[in-house]
Amino acid sequence: MAEPVQDQQALIRIEGLYKLFGSNPQKHMPLVHQGKSKDEILAATGHTLGLKDINMTINKGEIFVIMGLSGSGKSTLIRHFNRLIDPTEGVIEIEGTDVMKLGDKELQNFRRHKMSMVFQRFGLLPHNTVVDNVAYGLSIQGVSKSESKAKAKEWLETVGLAGYEEQYPAQLSGGQQQRVGLARALCTDAEILLMDEAFSALDPLIRSEMQDQLIELQEKLHKTIIFITHDLDEALRIGDRIAILKDGEMVQQGEPEDILLNPATDYVEAFVRDVNRARALTVETVMKDPAYRITADTIEEALKQMRGFKEDYGYYVNDDGYQGVVTEEALQEAYAEDNAAEMTVECCEELDAISPDAVLETVIPDTLNSEYSLPVVDDDGQYTGRLSRSTLAEVLGNESPDAELVDEAERKAG
Repeated sequence: MAEPVQDQQALIRIEGLYKLFGSNPQKHMPLVHQGKSKDEILAATGHTLGLKDINMTINKGEIFVIMGLSGSGKSTLIRHFNRLIDPTEGVIEIEGTDVMKLGDKELQNFRRHKMSMVFQRFGLLPHNTVVDNVAYGLSIQGVSKSESKAKAKEWLETVGLAGYEEQYPAQLSGGQQQRVGLARALCTDAEILLMDEAFSALDPLIRSEMQDQLIELQEKLHKTIIFITHDLDEALRIGDRIAILKDGEMVQQGEPEDILLNPATDYVEAFVRDVNRARALTVETVMKDPAYRITADTIEEALKQMRGFKEDYGYYVNDDGYQGVVTEEALQEAYAEDNAAEMTVECCEELDAISPDAVLETVIPDTLNSEYSLPVVDDDGQYTGRLSRSTLAEVLGNESPDAELVDEAERKAG
């Protein structure tokens, strides 16, 4: 899964977007607004409802995934962003500019400089070399041949294809061809990247590698990426936020963990049912609040804090961050020896912390083997949450495929 977006500045705003395909869509839009179904409209008018009342905001620097099955409207929607398709109704604003008001020349410049597109079937020019394919967008912009080639070579190196400059597309594997397509899209330095099923034609292993590379590149480049897919696993892995379409309507929009843990409809629930949550969720998405915090300077004060807890243990935290787990029994023994003693690390048991970024699958054994909830500690050593067996059971569920992982870990622990 991609890193959370830090910059929440809205870049793209879609409001009340409708697309009705046919010879006279405006005439039949009242039927759409009356709530007639896609099938009813088609039967009555011969027009096809492509999109219905789409509303979304896409933030600067995020990977926004639009997903759905074939016919859901996802590819139709992405083609509205650069006006390859014009809406029947609705607003499309990019950085405050109403795209629908752009004239032909303005629209041409907008497409050349603001957005780049990566296609499912690569879209490479077969008779051009790899470097010329990557430089193509710059040549269209009027950049000199020497400058565009130099920049194209830089991007080929970035995507791992240095040395392939003079090859032709037919000489490359599918994964390599898609890397060329990605380099070409990045080469124009466009702020927005449109990726329409960009990895779906690739073999699973190559597809996974391309997903990894996209996430790695995004951490450096901070582009705004709109990614179309029919694969929920792919969406969960790379998306900062996900919008799910069905029959041209948006049925749910949110962060990956929200969709996975709180599906809004039966349709979404069917999508998420077979997802391996243990591999899709991180500790941070399911951990409980950082309760049972012991911050006292003395044993006496620590005991007072402990007696306010539901559990008979706590997590000792000082100015240097998390130090270990301490039990009520240990505090009582220390207090009996010296009722004026200071609270120190010596009172604690070692309990390895887990990272908020850890994938759940990797911490299942440690969670089940521990008699305490595991403390979640960030890179700065700060105690930020806790993960217990009961939380794992609740999140993974007894009937999910992930329960097998829990059962196996419990057998090993027992």
